[in-house]
Amino acid sequence: MKVSFIGLGVMGFPMAGHLQSNGFDVCVYNRTTSKAESWQSQYGGRIGTTPCAAAEGAELVFLCVGNDDDVRQVVYGESGILAGTSAGTLVVDHTTASAELARELAEACAAQQAGFLDAPVSGGQAGAENGQLTIMVGGEEADFARAQPVMDTYARHSQLIGGHGSGQLAKMMNQICIAGIVQGLAEALHFGEQAGLDCGTVIDVISKGAAQSWQMENRAATMIKGEYEFGFAVDWMRKDLAIALDEARKNGSTLALTALVDQYYADVQKSGGGRWDTSSLLTRLHQG
Repeated sequence: MKVSFIGLGVMGFPMAGHLQSNGFDVCVYNRTTSKAESWQSQYGGRIGTTPCAAAEGAELVFLCVGNDDDVRQVVYGESGILAGTSAGTLVVDHTTASAELARELAEACAAQQAGFLDAPVSGGQAGAENGQLTIMVGGEEADFARAQPVMDTYARHSQLIGGHGSGQLAKMMNQICIAGIVQGLAEALHFGEQAGLDCGTVIDVISKGAAQSWQMENRAATMIKGEYEFGFAVDWMRKDLAIALDEARKNGSTLALTALVDQYYADVQKSGGGRWDTSSLLTRLHQG
């Protein structure tokens, strides 16, 4: 099967690699050509000079870029994905973006008799590299059934949530949960340090009980060591939380904790930690 992958960042690079390694005929595109060339030297496959060129002849077109504007730049126009699609093509957007954009793209694809799925992912760079991502999907059931076996090359689980935009709304819920959990973990570690406890020993105990979380299992040890130069960056998290807070204003929900933690992340950015892992919330407590 011919597929294409647009966007070779820390997530897209290994995701496209899994497709090629699992026998798909992959054509990639990246704004920085050297990144596409690096991918090709590692995995093989083909390179498209534009999103349109990469999408031509592909049954499924995947993209994973930065934000709503980045998605529009690679989808629309003479050199965009839609210019290279034909009737029956399925476009799958793994970008974390707005639900409004997902519905817009679904309409644009339908006008060309193409399918569309909004399919943001969770699991971070490690999940992408290890093929262990979780994918939240919005769209038609038939399109999901078509895409799922292909996405299985880099996902441990994918789930159709509902209609177009539902995948993005589910990802917003995911980020809302993470924000509160990381802040709670940061405060607990700060409390333990101030109390003179061996936080590593405490985490080993409480991680066996009701306080256990992915963040505790994967980030507590590095937080204790003050290591933040990896993982999902604060800049990206603030982008995602902005999307969630904007949607909350539209649907009338109250996200008081999310708004507060978003401002805490702003503090981390001001201290130079925009590219630090999201667990760096602990650093602002050390400063205070």
